[in-house]
This record gives sequence, C-alpha cells and structure tokens, in this order.
Amino acid sequence: MKSDEDNLDVLRAIYKKPRSSQREMAKNLGFSLGKLNYCLNALKNKGFIKIQNFNKQPNRLKYIQYVLTPKGISERTSLTLNFMKSKFKEYDELKKELEDN
Repeated sequence: MKSDEDNLDVLRAIYKKPRSSQREMAKNLGFSLGKLNYCLNALKNKGFIKIQNFNKQPNRLKYIQYVLTPKGISERTSLTLNFMKSKFKEYDELKKELEDN
C-alpha cells in the first residue's frame, strides 16, 4: 500500500512539474534520491512515464523531462480513487468508533 502512495506522489509531482530534477523532486516529496530513482525506474518499466533527455544540450542533466503516458494518467486516476476510498473508509471507522464511546 505504501508503494502505491509513493507512486501516486511521484505521478502527481511529474504532472505538476515535469521538468523537475530528481534532486528537486526528491526534496519536495521528502524522499531520498535513491528512493525516488527506484520509484521512477519502476514507473518507467511499467510504462507509466517516459523520460525524455534532450541530448543536443551541453548540460544534459538540466534538460530531462518526465512525461506521463496515457497509461500513467490512467494509473494516477486509479491510485487517487483508491486513496480516497481508503481515507473515506478510515474516516467512517473513526466516526463509528467515536459514536460507540
């Protein structure tokens, strides 16, 4: 479940700012650089993102862009819905627990 939340966070970050560096993205998400790299590779291998590198630029690292694929957009939506369902369920359980006391 935690990996789904991590993947959702990364997909959201890419959607919001596709030209972020890995360091910037890791810092904003509160991830280590290794964890973010692992998540990005997993998302790429699943076909949820593409990594575009602009090879003609002298400083290539500054010209990387992450792109959500149609499959990635669908996955982001699915993960968001599952996340919301779990939070609503958690809310209902807490509400019931408080009412019982």
